[in-house]
Amino acid sequence: MGVRERPIIQIKRIKKVAGAHHGAAWKIAYADFVTAMMAFFLLMWLIGSTAKGDLEGIAEYFRTPLKVSLAGGSGAGDASHVIKGGGKDLTRTEGQVKQGEIQVERRIVNIKAAEAERRRRELEALEALKRRVEAVIEGNPSLEPFRKQLLIDITSEGLRIQIVDELNRPMFDLGSAHLKDYTRTILRELAPVLSEVENNVALAGHTDAAPYAGGARGYSNWELSADRSNALRRELVAGGLGEHKIVRVVGLASSVLLRADDPWNPANRRISIVVLNKATEERIRRDGVITNAPVREPTATETLQSGAAAVPEAAATAAPAGR
Repeated sequence: MGVRERPIIQIKRIKKVAGAHHGAAWKIAYADFVTAMMAFFLLMWLIGSTAKGDLEGIAEYFRTPLKVSLAGGSGAGDASHVIKGGGKDLTRTEGQVKQGEIQVERRIVNIKAAEAERRRRELEALEALKRRVEAVIEGNPSLEPFRKQLLIDITSEGLRIQIVDELNRPMFDLGSAHLKDYTRTILRELAPVLSEVENNVALAGHTDAAPYAGGARGYSNWELSADRSNALRRELVAGGLGEHKIVRVVGLASSVLLRADDPWNPANRRISIVVLNKATEERIRRDGVITNAPVREPTATETLQSGAAAVPEAAATAAPAGR
């Protein structure tokens, strides 16, 4: 037998060669580009159709979103509803339109009108307090003899109550800050009435123009008036007026006369209580000005008190020249 030949088997390997790209990924990129351009042109259209004030409101919202949302207003949707939102008019030329069935009345607050109303109510309260003080004086037999010495009026600062001297009936001992017994009675009756209102008070002491003996060398009308106003403060507090309600105690000597045409008139020797209105109290706390007193820097001998700090007292050793 002859040798049998083995069959030859050929393996044909196909070598793949990368051809041109035929994928669709470029379509996705193009779609993203078109979407971005649409969003850009939509943004431009919105900016162009929005008023300048609305743009500022939008910018403010993104700066302080919580503040704008709590404050309400056109920049936060329908401000008259608890839940903010609503509105179809993008330009807001006709205002926001609330979505919902319940119609809530929108209120526009006029600041000037509100302030005028507050002052009117405050004036009514002070006038009511004036009538209350007058009723206390008329209804108390022990105060009836001093009715002419109690001057009550309403000024630009508030309700002013002045207790003035008469020729034979002074409020203090001669040349001192020691209160007469009947003056204590008057102040003890006034203190509870003054506590009935929320307004704070300012106190002032005054003298006549007669110079204090030896005043040029030490104790003078300035110290005397300051001591008397401080004695007034202590007696009102003892009568029930809260210490925190007193915002100023001042001694003005004879710089603000009640009877300017007669500087030595006994009525110039007085103590005053002013139930302050809010505007005057805010001015006093802000810059320390009392409108019925000269605006100036206090002198070295003038003593002022703000709040509950005590005005230092000085003992008068020289005899007064007629106070």
